[in-house]
Amino acid sequence: MNLEMSETLVRTGSGTRMGSLMRCYWIPILKSNEIAEPDCPPVRVQVLSEKLLAFRDTDGNPGIIDEFCSHRGVSLFFGRNEENGIRCAYHGVKFDRNGQCVDVPSSPKACAHMHIKSYPCIERGGIVWAYMGSKDRMPPPVDLEWVTLPESHVHVSRRWQECNYLQAMEGGIDTAHVSYVHRYEVDIDPMHQGTKALDYIKADGNVVFEIEKMPFGLTLFGRRNGEEDSYYWRITQWLFPWYTLIAPFGDHSMAGHIFVPMDDHNCWVWSVNFHPHKPLSDEERRELELGKGIHVEYEEGSLRPKANKDNDYLIDRQAQKDKRSYSGVFGFALQDSSLQESMGPIQDREAEHLLPTDRAIVMARRMLHDAVIGMEKGEQPPALDAAAQHVRSAGVLLDRSVNPVEWARAHLNNNLDKPIYTV
Repeated sequence: MNLEMSETLVRTGSGTRMGSLMRCYWIPILKSNEIAEPDCPPVRVQVLSEKLLAFRDTDGNPGIIDEFCSHRGVSLFFGRNEENGIRCAYHGVKFDRNGQCVDVPSSPKACAHMHIKSYPCIERGGIVWAYMGSKDRMPPPVDLEWVTLPESHVHVSRRWQECNYLQAMEGGIDTAHVSYVHRYEVDIDPMHQGTKALDYIKADGNVVFEIEKMPFGLTLFGRRNGEEDSYYWRITQWLFPWYTLIAPFGDHSMAGHIFVPMDDHNCWVWSVNFHPHKPLSDEERRELELGKGIHVEYEEGSLRPKANKDNDYLIDRQAQKDKRSYSGVFGFALQDSSLQESMGPIQDREAEHLLPTDRAIVMARRMLHDAVIGMEKGEQPPALDAAAQHVRSAGVLLDRSVNPVEWARAHLNNNLDKPIYTV
């Protein structure tokens, strides 16, 4: 990847090429329960290098506005959330959830000139989403499978990761690393117990990929040896512009991620476990809430993981020697983030030497870059139609004569009413 492409893809602030593309999509901002009650304390959130404030007004409606007052630039985080608006603590200027100035005590006629930026927002899947693009091109709301399920079927978390979104997302696209960095963790993780797939993943580290370009992004078909007459296919997806779906194991929950830029050097990683056909069990939910699997345990009062770069992710070299952890770091999320953050805030991609297992990463980069160029030419960005998100991952044993791409077209694409296919 040359410097021009790299700079285009990693810069997402206001007015940047990639930032303009990302603002065409609904963006997850924070969990609904972070602003659980009407007139609750507001929450600061930074997305795409914009410092925003989230709150729930007196009528229970969520709002996403600029963090700063238009009068003297004071943070509205210190304001009063009351009577359907945020009132600045400095001089009493008040704004509603649409950013409209509704009161200037010292100069009422000034209201017309004091409005601040706001973004339309919706709630789906326990998340407050905002649309930060041109209002005349607002797409339909997100329609990923897990946002349509009952609350009892889904567990969602978000965490701060200290690197550019692209290298984090490329880790989500890359499933070849499962045979290595997660090799021992899968034996003890509750969401992987009792599944034959683990034997195939650990026995065959030489995964071979077939990749299909789709209207929603990419489908990855990772082939490993199964039984004598079959291959184990781990079928996962990258959905434009920042979603990944993770293949299920046995009757355990399905999973996925969203990788959203906070700024150019940090990102929000959303992690989701869900089951389409049944509630998560009390035991499953308890484990996920404790930060197991693809979730994390946090520093107190923060969304930063407790194990982080300042403490070398609590690496345990004895566990590495004992083959209890491949890298010495515990937890899928931290195993990934420790390596991705080790690349630096923005990876030097001009220095990398890619392998055949990186084909999907190369294709995703090109699709993102092509979408930026296409939009500048007046073309519509990909996958704005929410129906493109109606796809499901799978782990399946197929006879060696079966074409997995054809099988997926019949069983996974736009077929959310079908059974879950897993091993």
